[in-house]
Amino acid sequence: MTLAPAAEPSYAEAVSGADRDKRVGVLLLEGFTGSPGSLRPWAAHLAAAGFHVSVPRLPGHGTTRQDLDRTTWTDWYDEAQRSFDRLLADSDEVVVGGLSTGGALSLRLAADRGREVAGLMLVNPAVSTQRRGVLALALLNRVVPSAPGLPDDIKKPGVDERGCSRPPLRAAHSMMRAWKPLRAVLPRVTQPLLMFRSVEDHVADPSSATVIRSGVSSRDLTLRMLGNSYHVATLDNDAPAIFEESTQFVRRVTGP
Repeated sequence: MTLAPAAEPSYAEAVSGADRDKRVGVLLLEGFTGSPGSLRPWAAHLAAAGFHVSVPRLPGHGTTRQDLDRTTWTDWYDEAQRSFDRLLADSDEVVVGGLSTGGALSLRLAADRGREVAGLMLVNPAVSTQRRGVLALALLNRVVPSAPGLPDDIKKPGVDERGCSRPPLRAAHSMMRAWKPLRAVLPRVTQPLLMFRSVEDHVADPSSATVIRSGVSSRDLTLRMLGNSYHVATLDNDAPAIFEESTQFVRRVTGP
């Protein structure tokens, strides 16, 4: 198995802040068909702010479509839990964040692990859709192995996520089947939540943000609209705002 440099998982030790009373960890999870590369600038910013950041590679991601098609939501969530446990064992508190499907995995972790998750940071999370073409995947995956995707839904010129250009439909169907049980446990999410949503997103439609806001029990919930980015906002024009606001958020929810 050959990984592109952008697909390598990473663990960034805090660049500063060694004198903090607490060792704070941040787990960042990539989106479906993406790779850790889509989160690496975010991770670097958080590490420079004094946090210990883990960006795992979800099974099947960053190699080939065939590899991804042999994995399911359960495989990705198992890796998310393993990475969370490793980070928690070495940290006093852990905040979890994710892009797209990584946001959905983050919500599931928050629902299942309760107070072990100190806070949530979601960027264009996907937990539902109203787009008929996407819903048709439930049938197409039985007869068609893949379909054209949008791996580089980025407004900023010259930026490439290097994701899978033809998402495997069986893996995509597995992701979509996980949405309903995830939505059922959203009331168990009580952690502080910071959510970023792009005004123009060609992958995740607005229904996901609506479902999350109405479904979670978090009393501390902030929604930030991004006016100059598409789906992969962590690599787009609004990335600096995401990085800075998330840094402030982690400091606040893990502070005294």
